Amino acid sequence: MARLTDRPPPPPPESPFLRPAPRPQLPLADPAVRQRAWAALTLAVLSLLTMMLISSVNVHRGAYVAAVAVIVALVAIAVAVSAMSAAKRARARRPRAAMWGIALGVLGLVLSACALAAFLIFHTQLDQYSDCLNGAITTAQQQACQTQFNNSITTEINILSGR
Repeated sequence: MARLTDRPPPPPPESPFLRPAPRPQLPLADPAVRQRAWAALTLAVLSLLTMMLISSVNVHRGAYVAAVAVIVALVAIAVAVSAMSAAKRARARRPRAAMWGIALGVLGLVLSACALAAFLIFHTQLDQYSDCLNGAITTAQQQACQTQFNNSITTEINILSGR
């Protein structure tokens, strides 16, 4: 016959103040998946650094540089998503580099897409500004170019907004 002391003790009451029981850790992802995640992070950072190549001296190349940055950011996001899905399929931890690759890739995509849109919308104003700066010798002439550029951009924005 079973005694009262033979029963297992009741589980302790759950309290919101106590830490939950630790979950079992997933294994690390395969080295190939982790390398893919690091490649995605590298491409995302490269898409952000590409935007630094745009300068006011050579505005003609700006749209091409922004377009390349958009493409690199899209590739970074695609590689990071594929690394995360491969880790999920293998029931392994998702690499942190892939998560950072997605975050920085999206940031690079947004910044470069906005820059590309600005280059496409204000193409004629940027060409005039670049030509004006190339002919300016003194700082007063450069400031006049800047003022003319600001006025033409403001006019274009007013036209686009319907004012």
